[in-house]
Amino acid sequence: MSELRKTYENKVFFITLTVVGWIDVFIRKLYCNELINNIIYCQRNKGLEIFAYVIMSSHIHMIVRRKEGELSGLLRDFKSYTAKMIIKTFSSV
Repeated sequence: MSELRKTYENKVFFITLTVVGWIDVFIRKLYCNELINNIIYCQRNKGLEIFAYVIMSSHIHMIVRRKEGELSGLLRDFKSYTAKMIIKTFSSV
């Protein structure tokens, strides 16, 4: 694994999560709310600490740390679940 992609327990990281193709998904409040709900879930249930974040139209910047365990697995699950939920809301709009 690349040194750029490694995460270490109890370390603070600046991360950027992008939408595939840099599509402007987060211009609608509905999709931002889904993202925020998933962030809150990870804070409450997965040990994610967020020091700062900003939601841009096609990506998110966060300064984060995971209390216990590696951050990479949490981010993988967060991105996967969030993508599925946003795609699900596409069909309900």
